[in-house]
Amino acid sequence: MKRLDEFARIVLLTEGASNHFVGKTAICMLRYRTDDICAVLDSEEQGKTANDLFHVGGAVPVVGSLDEVENADALVIGIAPPGGKLPANWRHIILTAISRKMTVVSGLHDFLANDDEFRIAAKSAGANLIDIRRNDENRTATGEPFSQDCFRVHTVGQDCSVGKMVVSVELQRALIKRGINAGFAATGQTGIMISGNGIPIDCVVADFVNGAAERLVRSMEHHEMVVIEGQGCITHPAYSAVTLGLLHGCAPQAMVLCYEAKRTHVKGFSDTPLQPLENLISLYEQMATVRVPSKVVAIGLNSRLLSEEEFRAEKDRVSNELGLPVCDVIREGADSLADAVLEYRRNITQ
Repeated sequence: MKRLDEFARIVLLTEGASNHFVGKTAICMLRYRTDDICAVLDSEEQGKTANDLFHVGGAVPVVGSLDEVENADALVIGIAPPGGKLPANWRHIILTAISRKMTVVSGLHDFLANDDEFRIAAKSAGANLIDIRRNDENRTATGEPFSQDCFRVHTVGQDCSVGKMVVSVELQRALIKRGINAGFAATGQTGIMISGNGIPIDCVVADFVNGAAERLVRSMEHHEMVVIEGQGCITHPAYSAVTLGLLHGCAPQAMVLCYEAKRTHVKGFSDTPLQPLENLISLYEQMATVRVPSKVVAIGLNSRLLSEEEFRAEKDRVSNELGLPVCDVIREGADSLADAVLEYRRNITQ
């Protein structure tokens, strides 16, 4: 079976859900694998472009059915909805893709291979079903020290879906531009789809989350640096467990705290206000230092809801209040984040 990064004619399925709230998988695939995407499938938005829907992806067409696409080799589920459920009205689209021997790739908690109709159809057609979140992790963490030759950086968040994966990828790229042999450790379905490998940490049995994260980092210790994608938030009422397990498992020496400007309440919990950034910095540093000394060295700002003037004001305000560099990697690249990480590494290794 081909690796996920080897598919070159991908259709992203976002039928009826082409929005920033649940469509982050499609958005990130369009941003980082643009050349491999031949179409977005959403019959409600047919005739538009990916850029019209998501402000990324350029002229990639939005089609109404697979009949409009030639020689596609994969159908990728492009949404990450709360609970990870497959929309019932998508079944016929998936069955059509299977009948065309396309590989169907899903990052949902509803595994395609556990569905009798999909499994039987795929076997009959000779098609493949790939469930990104399926894993066989079954070992606890050892707590053994990591290699001193590989510096670990972890993106952490004020909430879910604030841009931790994007900051991770952009930070890795900025480090590589500086001649650093930097790796990206994907821990979520979208990161795995982009990079081709990783561990779906939010679908690992609770006792094994720390161990899975530890082993993922160990597998990348041939890099001079490894940037570990964060998940959830340490104070999120639903997802704090996976955040803390990942934090302890990867034992970062430096962290980048990510947040979205203008967001006021926890995603999915409209009566729960977000914790202030300064509180979260303290919490993350205390929890991370249980295993190794660790500091938040920079802030990743998601300013998609801000005008340019509002962005500049927000950046200055947060930087002054926290005494840390603040950067929106989409607007301005990740150079300042890379500088902060490298400076911190120099300071603690001198």
